Amino acid sequence: MPAWRTGGARRSLDRIFAPGDPAPAVYLAELKIDRARFPTCDAYPFGLRVVQETATLNLQAPVTFFVGENGSGKSTVLRALAQRCGIHIWENAERTRGRHNPFAERLHECLDLRWLGGPVPGSFFAAEIFRNFAELVDAWAASDPGLLAFFGGLSLTEKSHGQCNMAFFESRFRVPGLYLLDEPESALSPRRQMELRHILAEASARGDAQFVVATHSPILLSLAGSRILSFDTCPVAEVAYQETDSYRLHRQFFDGIETP
Repeated sequence: MPAWRTGGARRSLDRIFAPGDPAPAVYLAELKIDRARFPTCDAYPFGLRVVQETATLNLQAPVTFFVGENGSGKSTVLRALAQRCGIHIWENAERTRGRHNPFAERLHECLDLRWLGGPVPGSFFAAEIFRNFAELVDAWAASDPGLLAFFGGLSLTEKSHGQCNMAFFESRFRVPGLYLLDEPESALSPRRQMELRHILAEASARGDAQFVVATHSPILLSLAGSRILSFDTCPVAEVAYQETDSYRLHRQFFDGIETP
């Protein structure tokens, strides 16, 4: 295992997890996909092989990562999980306009969840729709300026995309609950991704926050103590950090090995 996985990241977590500290939170232990309730097997998302062949996802870790190639189904399952948990998704009207697939938003109806101690409040983040949320915050702040104090005192829309996302992460993750993140690294520089990794470590170490994250970032995936589930296998299976494409391809690139 590379030193930057077992070294800096591990030492950081050792400082966070001190004797007597609360155990990392695990609210949601398991997600089950009941294929018998599928309304069809021919249309998206029910036609995805990974959905048809995966019965259970084990989420018993303070941070669980979903990895896989584009189109593997990780974001689809994450979104359905949010809907099944009753977590509101701040949807962009332009994104939903013109949808004609009657099955597109029904996967959550076929999911069963196993909670430890009962459901908790949660939040869903996706970079592609976050701008819509930021604009709503600005609109609300027009009548309640104090709202912006929660995000560092400045309008989210006046920050760069990456700064806006980091302001949200730094403020929102202080609140206990379940957090579902879809490719949160998309607007972040490598340095900011390292900062986000530390935020995830600190938040989960408090013992009151659990994260499920779909990502391609080898920096985020290096978080010690996390569980990595690969959607490139059917059924979905847990993999080691070094077995992920995110790590393997970056390692080959830096080693000067040609990759397809």
